[in-house]
Amino acid sequence: MKRSFVAILLVSTALPALAVAPVEKIQAMLARPPILCGRFDQSKQLVGIKKPLLSNGRFCVVNGKGVLWRTLQPFPNTLRLKRDEIVQMQGDRVAMRMDAKQEPVVRMINGVLFSLLAGDLGQLETLFELDGSVQGNSWKVALKAREPALAKAIGTLALTGGAYVKTVTINEASGDHTEISFSGLQSGSSAMTAEEGAAFE
Repeated sequence: MKRSFVAILLVSTALPALAVAPVEKIQAMLARPPILCGRFDQSKQLVGIKKPLLSNGRFCVVNGKGVLWRTLQPFPNTLRLKRDEIVQMQGDRVAMRMDAKQEPVVRMINGVLFSLLAGDLGQLETLFELDGSVQGNSWKVALKAREPALAKAIGTLALTGGAYVKTVTINEASGDHTEISFSGLQSGSSAMTAEEGAAFE
């Protein structure tokens, strides 16, 4: 279940150790609006399968409420993440619900996702060893999980960005490889549709 969640989502790359990531400098470059929405395009390469699995959709990050991850293609699917639970919706039906009481790793995964999409490298630094660099208005960071449970659930991550996170690359322990790119980013209350706003309630 955890692997299928990561497969839908993210959802990262063991790079040789670079100089310690200039976290403060990168953090200063990042915009962190209270509401951020946009498009995601995801390509997942599964071990033993030649053709990658492609998907796309919309996401919204709302401070204090959580993350909404709506896959539109190839099949509609919605994930709603709050601090203590992950809910997968298919239409109006709850297909899966995981909470932190039953699965302690849920809180850890959700913390990572909030931090990733909100550009909170300071929080990520508590869970990962960070290596990276800044060049002009761009930066890149490689993350290696400090906790074995997190490493098993997510794998290793590589991020690139500027004012916002632009790409996330994930290499899972299983050998599966995921690349996600973000585009069409908008901030502020007008960034969300009425339907997306209602999904957070």
